[in-house]
This record gives sequence, structure tokens and C-alpha cells, in this order.
Amino acid sequence: MVDDDLDVLSSLRFLLEAEGFDVRTFRSGAAMLDSTATEHFDCFVLDFKMPNMTGITVASSLRGRNVTAPIVLITGYSDENIEIKATVAGIDLVLLKPDGEESLASQIRAAVERNSEAGALR
Repeated sequence: MVDDDLDVLSSLRFLLEAEGFDVRTFRSGAAMLDSTATEHFDCFVLDFKMPNMTGITVASSLRGRNVTAPIVLITGYSDENIEIKATVAGIDLVLLKPDGEESLASQIRAAVERNSEAGALR
């Protein structure tokens, strides 16, 4: 999970860990991309608006590295251009804050299951 807002990062981490997820957090896209374990993550949750690098830029970089894990973009900005840019960047799902927080765990679980099933079919 990547978000520059420590409060949001902490609350989402708490929410997901309560649902049984093992969560690693990063305060910037660059820090996450520098992590050597990115190819071992089951799912990426990225904030859209961050200093220096948006979630869409991070997603594009992950897809450029042939990372196939699902990517969920969370944003406080309702804009159809974000949806279009997210699709082009290879993002699987866009959720609005704070409404998306309630369904985040179930959406992640469903995305990981879909990705696992797709991998089994390859």
C-alpha cells in the first residue's frame, strides 16, 4: 500500500490487517518501487495524488516491469479522466475515498482471486 498521508496509510493498514491481510506500507511510490520484493506482492493499493509521483505513474512503472498482480487506485477525486488514465496504466480498480474504504478488503480479495484464476488458466 502506498499513500503519502500517514493517517490514511495507518487506518487502511489497520482495516486490512483486521481482515487478515499481511500489509506492507510505503509513504511514496519511489520507496515502493525501490523495494526488492514488489514482484512478490499479491495486490497493490495506490493513492492517486501524491507528491512527485501519482498512483497512475507507479502503476505504469509496475506494469512496465511485467508485474501482473492487481492494482487498486484509491482517490478522493471523482473524475472520469482518472478512470481512463487508470485503465491505460493497467489499474484494475478505482475506489473513491472514503466510500471505498468499507469495501476495500472485499474488493482486494476479489481482485486477487480473479488474478489467481487467470494465472491458473495461462
